[in-house]
Amino acid sequence: MKPLETLLYLSMRLLKAFDNRRTDVGHLKPDAVRNILIVSSTAVGDTLLSTPAIRAVRKSYPKARIIALFNAANMELFANNPNIDAIIPYYGGYRRFFSTIRKVRAYSPDLALILHGNEPQATPMSYLAGASFILKLPNVSPFAFLLSNRPPLQTCEGRNGAAAWKDVPHGIEARLKTAGLALCKADGLKMDIFTDECDEAAANGFLKEAGVKDGDVIIGFQPGASTLSRQWFPERFIELGKRLRENSRRVHIVLTGSPAERRMCEDIAEGIGGREIVAAGRLPLRQVAPLIKRFNVFVTGDTGPMHIAFAVGTPVVALFAVSDPRVTGPLYDAHRHRVIKKPRTCDPCVSKKCAYQKCMEAITVDEVCEAVRYITGITR
Repeated sequence: MKPLETLLYLSMRLLKAFDNRRTDVGHLKPDAVRNILIVSSTAVGDTLLSTPAIRAVRKSYPKARIIALFNAANMELFANNPNIDAIIPYYGGYRRFFSTIRKVRAYSPDLALILHGNEPQATPMSYLAGASFILKLPNVSPFAFLLSNRPPLQTCEGRNGAAAWKDVPHGIEARLKTAGLALCKADGLKMDIFTDECDEAAANGFLKEAGVKDGDVIIGFQPGASTLSRQWFPERFIELGKRLRENSRRVHIVLTGSPAERRMCEDIAEGIGGREIVAAGRLPLRQVAPLIKRFNVFVTGDTGPMHIAFAVGTPVVALFAVSDPRVTGPLYDAHRHRVIKKPRTCDPCVSKKCAYQKCMEAITVDEVCEAVRYITGITR
């Protein structure tokens, strides 16, 4: 452990030793639960994967107040979710650690469900916020002694941090399993995004201003990703764009991404040389969902925008190599999407530390182009 983590660990051990509350999951009484803390404080895609479990919690605890601890960078995307009563921003690591705990503690949570949160912060934060019952899977971290579901131990199998449940392979199912520990019954697998009319009008206005007309084919490109290992190559996006734009004035290519990815998107647009639309960094996150909803197809690696597309029903050509589509790929409406999965090239795989995504080289422009044409019906 790092020094700060060691100090936190020893402090939690001491506090837990004097805690006389009955916190084992067997003592959980749903009728006595008034306030529930949901922790899903990582990336956009991870939080979207949590939304079916959040919906299940709301259905099973209709009278409880549900407070969500979400990543401050993407919480706006979930502000309209009717299954959540309040959202508290999480800033990552130990930034504003104690002030965040004070904000959560003000809601007096009885139960905390850690659906996807960074450790070593997530479990101690839930405990220090006052939650009597804390549920989390897998339950094998050094702070597992704070959990209400200690035995049986359930681990995450996979290489280099790739979560791959042996019995619950997909991220949505894993989160639903955590909610199930609190006696929550699943209410379907579909991920939730709720948009308002103003954001939809803004996204439509953005496309109209860029020259998109009714009946035009809109193809989305997401060149960037959270790690280099999940990115396809800019030159291949350029070649793909040229082929799809060839002999067709009714095809528009929209490049999405974060503000930091805008320059890369502009370079790709310039390389294609048509009327490409660069949306990266030009729309707030809450307007990205209605924008992606307008796409006829979306070409992307394993990214947050990929999950947004799944949630709003846009067909996806999903490019996988390092990550596993059985864990984060389409779990429902699979017939609408095309997953292109290639094996990892290097052994051992360094995943997030990858300096050159060699395994992504195996994904060719030919097969991606064919998948896009199949979904959109564009002919050569």
